[in-house]
Amino acid sequence: MINLDASNYHQIRGGIRNCHIKFKNVNKGRVAFLGGSITYNSGWRDSICAYLIQRFPETEFEFIAAGIGSMGTTSAAYRMERDVLAYGKIDLLFEEAAVNDASIGRTSTEQIRGMEGIIRHLRQSNSAIDIVMMHFADPKKMKAYRAGEEPEVIRNHNKVAGHYQIPVINLAKEVTDRIDNHEFTWEEDFKNLHPSPFGQGIYAHSLIQFLDSAFAGQIDDDAEILPHLPVEKLDESCYDNGYLLDISSAELSESWRIDSIWNPNDGTGVRSNYVNVPMLISNGPGSKLRLKFEGKAVGIAVAAGQDAGIIEYRIDRNKWHSLNLYTRSSKRLHLPRYYTLAGDLSQGKHLLEIRIAKERDDQSNGQACRIRYFFVNK
Repeated sequence: MINLDASNYHQIRGGIRNCHIKFKNVNKGRVAFLGGSITYNSGWRDSICAYLIQRFPETEFEFIAAGIGSMGTTSAAYRMERDVLAYGKIDLLFEEAAVNDASIGRTSTEQIRGMEGIIRHLRQSNSAIDIVMMHFADPKKMKAYRAGEEPEVIRNHNKVAGHYQIPVINLAKEVTDRIDNHEFTWEEDFKNLHPSPFGQGIYAHSLIQFLDSAFAGQIDDDAEILPHLPVEKLDESCYDNGYLLDISSAELSESWRIDSIWNPNDGTGVRSNYVNVPMLISNGPGSKLRLKFEGKAVGIAVAAGQDAGIIEYRIDRNKWHSLNLYTRSSKRLHLPRYYTLAGDLSQGKHLLEIRIAKERDDQSNGQACRIRYFFVNK
């Protein structure tokens, strides 16, 4: 049996020549990793950091670990300033959201708007930034590939990558094909969409092979770092100017309060940046808040636990809409979830109103709404 070549699953496109020049000639580099729990957990990311340090021993690196569990492209686009760009200009960024965009249930429109927003926001901050997009494996993607179909989320993310000439490493397809080539098994070796150490090694091996190829070319001492050429938007409403808005910006009724160091203390799980932090909370049916904002989109980042309720909301005093905050994971986890309440507003000033509904999900044991941030796309 001959093992498959990982390079078959790499699309180099525009490459990563700018960061190669920066690492070799300037001897400084800032590298960020943006994604969900597979990016947050130790494993492949540590291997890439070690590889870069070994490959460029004279370079002073700063590594930014910006992975947060349960996060996809929408959240990444809006938390970009806080979690990535607050550290300064990024030279190389690894981005993955194919697992969570699909599991969260983001629509095709949201998947494209989120990924395009990430890329455009990054290039606004540094026109020379190099970006590598990855697609991690999970059973649903493997099933789709075996049926001869490309997973919808990968097709959407690839559409954005192609438009902006972003390199792609399709680990979902590679893992599927390697298993079908009898190189290892999912059950005994890879084990989970959160990979075992063996699975982390598969990801690292493919990424390092990609980097070896990308860094193979000669870089002269006077090589020039060039900006990536601007291109038209795929979607005019992409989240390219997204930012987080502090909860203190809202006008509150008496039933709402800000807990400055919120902790559920109820035995269920929490995520990084969603515990021992300020949280805007109400569990009183009918309680209202108002938020004045300026932008084309608005939403709320919530912690949805076992007592998550149903909210009603409206924009500019138009029709009220209902949103059930309780999720299939809420029983065991105060799940961080970004809900876009309006995404195609006219540019300008708007008013968001939220109230707690009298109804609640049959599985929920409360009617709580806990808001970590509002988010706005200018």
